[in-house]
Amino acid sequence: MRIVSLLPSTTEILFAIGAGDDVVGVTFECDHPEEARDRRIVSTSAMPEGLTPREIDEYVVDAMRSGEDLYHLDAGALAGLDADLVVTQDLCAVCAVDVSVVDDALAHLGCTADVLTCDPHTLDEVLESIVALGRATGREDEAVALVAAQRDRLAAVRARVAGRDRPRVVLLEWTDPPFAPGHWIPEMIELAGGECVLGTAGEKSVRTTWEAVTDARPDLIVLAPCGYDRAGAQELADDVVRRGRLPAGVPVHAVDANASWARPGTRLVDGIEELAAVLHP
Repeated sequence: MRIVSLLPSTTEILFAIGAGDDVVGVTFECDHPEEARDRRIVSTSAMPEGLTPREIDEYVVDAMRSGEDLYHLDAGALAGLDADLVVTQDLCAVCAVDVSVVDDALAHLGCTADVLTCDPHTLDEVLESIVALGRATGREDEAVALVAAQRDRLAAVRARVAGRDRPRVVLLEWTDPPFAPGHWIPEMIELAGGECVLGTAGEKSVRTTWEAVTDARPDLIVLAPCGYDRAGAQELADDVVRRGRLPAGVPVHAVDANASWARPGTRLVDGIEELAAVLHP
């Protein structure tokens, strides 16, 4: 099988279930595992490099308002790969190539590849997507085993934090403007033994205000800006602290959003374990 993965999370999953050798095309963001960087890149960002968080937000808002794509799909590269399966999403136009763009490109090329859409909104749906990818690639046994191992780790965290006081946690998916979390992230906070006081599980992330962050009376603020690794998140955390945006005296913890929070892949459990250790050392 020849697979094109248009999501960093599904690339990560495909390698984790043993289908990495079948992956022939990826996006410019597919950086885990390291071998993924050797595959042909078929999707790139339309966004200029070097923008600040505020400029990125303004660019995305303008692009969405005008109906412009945020990603470029290289139809020529896609055609040359002769894919049997293309994995994409219909969850967030800001996160990756939309499935409608993929369908149009395949139709234009006369390509008969199957298209698998992965759109998890919750943690259970993330785990279900691993099994779905395993089923589609002939790696169902490996996928089921991986999910079982992940559920065992989640159960261990749940047992460790059971009965403890739950610190109030504000996690921000963006800083300028601030965004409260949605999808699987509030669940991750709860599983780690915290109380997510902004954001709703299973729903979209939403714009909030610094006043709302203060009014939420957090015991901990977690910075997990979408698209940033830990070093980048720490820079943004230092900036918002320096500008006095956050309530005084509340600790701030910057995380690797790409690895363990924003992407619905195999490493979300890493993020839960890390936060549990911070909340309940």
